[in-house]
Amino acid sequence: MFKDYNMNQVVLPMDLSYKLQENDVAFAVNDLVEAIPDEAFSAFLRSTGCPAYHPRMMMKLILCAYTQSTFSGRKIEGLLKDSVRMMWLAQGYEPSYRTINRFRVHPESQELLRHCFVQFRCQLVEEKLIDDEAIFIDGTKVKANANKFTFVWRKSVERYSAGLVEKSNQLYEELLNQDIIPAIERDNLEELSSEELEEVVQKLDDTVKDYDKRIEEAEDTKERKQLRAERKAPKQYRKQFKDFVIRKQKYKQDLAILGERNSYSKTDHDATFMRMKDDYMKNGQLKTGYNLQIATEGQYTLAYDIFPNPTDTLTFIPFLNKIEKWFFSLPSYIVADAGYGSEQNYDDVLNIRQRTPLITYGMYRKEKKKAYKNNAFNVANWYFDQESDTFTCPNDKKLNFKYWSKRTDKAGFERTFKVYECEDCFECPLRPQCTKAKEGNNRKVHYNEKWESQKAFTREVLSEAETGEIYGKRKIDVEPVFGFLKANLHFTRMSVRGKEQVKNEIGFALMAVNLRKYTARQSHQPILGQQNGANYRKAIIDTVFT
Repeated sequence: MFKDYNMNQVVLPMDLSYKLQENDVAFAVNDLVEAIPDEAFSAFLRSTGCPAYHPRMMMKLILCAYTQSTFSGRKIEGLLKDSVRMMWLAQGYEPSYRTINRFRVHPESQELLRHCFVQFRCQLVEEKLIDDEAIFIDGTKVKANANKFTFVWRKSVERYSAGLVEKSNQLYEELLNQDIIPAIERDNLEELSSEELEEVVQKLDDTVKDYDKRIEEAEDTKERKQLRAERKAPKQYRKQFKDFVIRKQKYKQDLAILGERNSYSKTDHDATFMRMKDDYMKNGQLKTGYNLQIATEGQYTLAYDIFPNPTDTLTFIPFLNKIEKWFFSLPSYIVADAGYGSEQNYDDVLNIRQRTPLITYGMYRKEKKKAYKNNAFNVANWYFDQESDTFTCPNDKKLNFKYWSKRTDKAGFERTFKVYECEDCFECPLRPQCTKAKEGNNRKVHYNEKWESQKAFTREVLSEAETGEIYGKRKIDVEPVFGFLKANLHFTRMSVRGKEQVKNEIGFALMAVNLRKYTARQSHQPILGQQNGANYRKAIIDTVFT
């Protein structure tokens, strides 16, 4: 006997949610988006045209598709036809891939994503899944949706631009010396602007036209031949200056796109070339990408942002500003690795934000090794006399304070150093091991008091039991998020171009990671009383008899 199976019988439609498991990720997606206030969707309202799909539904569809590692608009459209969870979330609607892609890159979608992260964090705090004591910050590189070999480098642009200025000035002087064109009014004698180059082209064009007219009017063959020979030089100059105008505008545009960066891609102007770990040629090749910064707690991403610069040091302060402005107030401890350890970052967290930085610095690990501590030529191991303000080198020579020195880095932060100089390094037997200074110059030490005090504070804080334990959670808190994003979710490359669109897509991907992790943890949570079987059975029996 078989169970009844008849393809010709009409089956009444039913609520598709009954087809889903109790802990399906679609329920988590639905609950999260439904918690967003109605006011957040008002920006999508329009008074003309066909009524739009509700933004709640579109948010649910994209988030749910991303949890299934589906990032293409066409594939998301395909899921709407054969995925039960997607059919339930869409409630019978089937938006096209164009509608899905337009909503995904819509400027207002970024605000909805912000509401999702804020609401998700509030939910975690309410359910006591995070203790809100510290946040863990780290960054990773994500490949952009750009071609591989589309480099535009700042140094190349500046070099070619300087060559163009030199060549154009040289040719302009030749034009004046040969009386081909009259002199033009110049604002800057060192460089011809784009407008001035166009004016030179116009004057050369007038000169060529004048020669054309004279050639037509001339009746003598020799005279016409002579005029054609004279016309050859202005025509060549005109061609060169036309090329100068085009190149001048191109270099100006390139520098505007570069901004403060050193490179950009021709196919995605906001992407920067940077070195990535997953190099397919195993030779350290540069790839176009974005620097993704996230703040986590309990392996959940609570805030994120995208930066064009490959180093993490300069992203720290802007990222903290973004967290405070758009996501949540900073907790007591801010934890990060040595890539964020700098004088400016320590100063910002301690003095401006009044928080405790649990951030190591570049030499933190190395300073603990015996080889470093036993190295007599490390300034950190030299004797320092506070009263006389002098260092003593391994050859028992005094290094006296000479003057103050200030340095300004690329970010505009100014650091102050005390410069000490040895009394006499001449004929010192330890000189080759102690210094690389040229003969006749004494050993100098640049000592940054503020930086040294910050390092001492960091060593003291991390040596304490409580704060040391918090810092020890960093690797198991923030690193797994990147692993889950790239290895489990298979999100290794952007599918959109432009910083704002990329920011939207990475927001959907990170929230998808959060929802999958949240759903997995909820499904593995023990049922009430399951830790103690006797108490659980007693509670069930009492309930039944009651």
